Amino acid sequence: MALQWLILSYVVAAEVAIAVILTLPYPMLVKKRIVSLVSLILQPAASIVAFSGFQLLDLYWKNEHRLMCSSEVCTATERDRYEKSIYKAQRNVVLCAAGILLYWCIFRICKYNKDLEHLEELEKRYKAE
Repeated sequence: MALQWLILSYVVAAEVAIAVILTLPYPMLVKKRIVSLVSLILQPAASIVAFSGFQLLDLYWKNEHRLMCSSEVCTATERDRYEKSIYKAQRNVVLCAAGILLYWCIFRICKYNKDLEHLEELEKRYKAE
C-alpha cells in the first residue's frame, strides 16, 4: 500500500526539481535545450495526473466508508489509530494535489517558453524583411 505513496512522493520531488530548473535564469541557448528536453518528458509524465486523480478518488471512497471512532466505546489506542489514519489521508491528498498542480505549472512554463521562442522567430523574420 505504501509503495504508491512513495512513488508519488518521488515524482512530486522530481516535479519540484524540474520546476526550479525551468524557472532559473539561463542563457537562451541553454534555456531552449532544457525546455525542449522537458517538453519531451511531459507527454509520458501526463500519467501522473491520472494516477493522482485515481488516488484522490480512492482516498475519498475510503473516507466515506471509514469507521468512525468518536464515541465513548473507543479505546485510546483505537482513537489514536483513527486520528493517525486521518492525518495520513490528509497528507496524501496534499501530495496528490501537489502532483497535479506541479505538472500543470511545468506544462504552462514550457508552453510559455515555446510561445516566447516562436514570437522571437517572428520578430526576426519581420526585421529581416
